[in-house]
Amino acid sequence: MDGAAHEPSDEHLIKATLGGDDGAFALLVTRYKRRIFSLAARFSRDNDELEDICQEAFIKAYENLKSFRRDAPFEHWLTRIAVRACHDAVRGKRHTYRHTSLDEQALEVRDHAAEARQEARQAREVLARAMAMLKPDERVVITLLELEEYTVNEIAEMTGWSTSNVKVRAHRARQALKRVVEKSDER
Repeated sequence: MDGAAHEPSDEHLIKATLGGDDGAFALLVTRYKRRIFSLAARFSRDNDELEDICQEAFIKAYENLKSFRRDAPFEHWLTRIAVRACHDAVRGKRHTYRHTSLDEQALEVRDHAAEARQEARQAREVLARAMAMLKPDERVVITLLELEEYTVNEIAEMTGWSTSNVKVRAHRARQALKRVVEKSDER
């Protein structure tokens, strides 16, 4: 028989948690920690900050479990909480990338493959710096829409913004990202 068939449902674990069984919530954490950590990693590369974001998301979920209405899957509700924790972390720290020098010079490399890896790394750095220079709302919408590949409707549900607001923020965020990248190209 399939081992997954013996795992308790989210609904069962939620009821048990609300009934005082903290071990049931620990099972929910185990079930979703990889997904939440992966989402948080889109916003930060610092392990300590990632741990803080994930811990904050699960603490908020635990504290607000009574407000979970069950009109959507628990995973969506938890993801919405995690997105807010990520957004708060981004908003709370105006990234050090802003003050990092863009003057890094690469050594000439004879091997074409090594040169391609260097260019890819530089592109990632420019993108990371550019993303760090965006406003928190812009960074959230770009990350969720373009990197995490959520739909506009899913982002609206997670953030509490209307779908038209998500579209407007996405458009503005793309324009802001384009301006930042173009500025860095001029240097």
